[in-house]
Amino acid sequence: MDERNYQHSYENGSTQPPKNHGGVIAVVLCSVIFLCGILSALGLWNRIGQNDNTSSGNVNFSNTDNSTYTSVPATSVPGASAPDPENQLQLQLQPVPGQVDNVPQAGGLGLQEIYEKNIPSVVSIICTLSGGSSSGTGVVLSENGYLVTNAHVVSGAREIQVLLTDGRTLAAHLVGADSLSDLAVLYVNAQDLIPAQFGDSTQLRVGDAVVAIGDPLGVSLRGTMTDGIVSAINRDVETNGRTMTLIQTNAALNSGNSGGPLINCHGQVIGINTMKIGTFADDAGVEGLGFAIPSAAVKEIVDQLISQGFVSGRPSLGLEGEWVSSFNQQFRRIPAGLYITSTPEHPLIRAKDILMYIDGVRVTEQEELNTALYAHQAGDTVTLILYRDGRQYSAEITLTEAGK
Repeated sequence: MDERNYQHSYENGSTQPPKNHGGVIAVVLCSVIFLCGILSALGLWNRIGQNDNTSSGNVNFSNTDNSTYTSVPATSVPGASAPDPENQLQLQLQPVPGQVDNVPQAGGLGLQEIYEKNIPSVVSIICTLSGGSSSGTGVVLSENGYLVTNAHVVSGAREIQVLLTDGRTLAAHLVGADSLSDLAVLYVNAQDLIPAQFGDSTQLRVGDAVVAIGDPLGVSLRGTMTDGIVSAINRDVETNGRTMTLIQTNAALNSGNSGGPLINCHGQVIGINTMKIGTFADDAGVEGLGFAIPSAAVKEIVDQLISQGFVSGRPSLGLEGEWVSSFNQQFRRIPAGLYITSTPEHPLIRAKDILMYIDGVRVTEQEELNTALYAHQAGDTVTLILYRDGRQYSAEITLTEAGK
């Protein structure tokens, strides 16, 4: 390439030298400077007018939708002026006039009085299970050692201990349990217990003030009281295949409150706490939905459990056994189900059989067994599927009345 051609070569494909736009740029810059000067002058004039108009106080401006905005004097705007370091505010604490009882309803007791009246009648229940332990709450029924709690609190317990408010720990005997109502009666060898006073739950109204006392999350938080109201009455709640008619409350209930009292503003137990919505639903974050068994239903069940050890009319297989653990399922290679330890006289059922199905319903835990049973009545005939020595076989059995 010769020198002339080289001097006229430019990148990006142009074959001509770039044009000089300096004049155009200068004109644009001058125009911008001129416009900025005009805008500055207008802004200064506007501020002078505003100072004249606002010297006497606030000014109201109205927009097209008839709403009004109020300008705030500069001295009241946060950060407009710094406080004097020598004259800063100091918070003053005034003496409390005196402690005042929190009375939930006119004519009722204060929350403090309700707690003092009932805490001696609330007990902690500690159960030893085959694979660990569990805990719950109970209520004293009588001076001579009868207590009430939830059936699910003591389900599968090999040993039951009751911790009283005065610090004593007593061994408890299971008098009777009814899974359908989720109630159980215990007995301890004591003659000086302080029984709770039970009120009539049929007189409850939505909005009545209530409190719950129990051991949320375990014995470490025993004796915790929470308050709320009756959110609904005669609430039908379906859980584990059965429908229970319960009191709904927004008093906080948690694991460990089960079996504890729901108390009205007069200090009377009007329900036995049994569940919260989170225990049988997958609704994360649900709060304020607790349920208690009405005292009217508690009386009916407890009276039968104390007098005869069972509730009349409840169906039973007449089998006794233990639920197969996950360990035995894996290492002994046996299916989940009820490992039968005692059987009624039946030509096809033996001890060491594993109950797997009732009328086609798979049973791997107590709640599933209850669900299958409570679909029937005493006297009905059901078909069982059992496992023995690597094989499954069926057997028909007639349900008896529980406790007989």
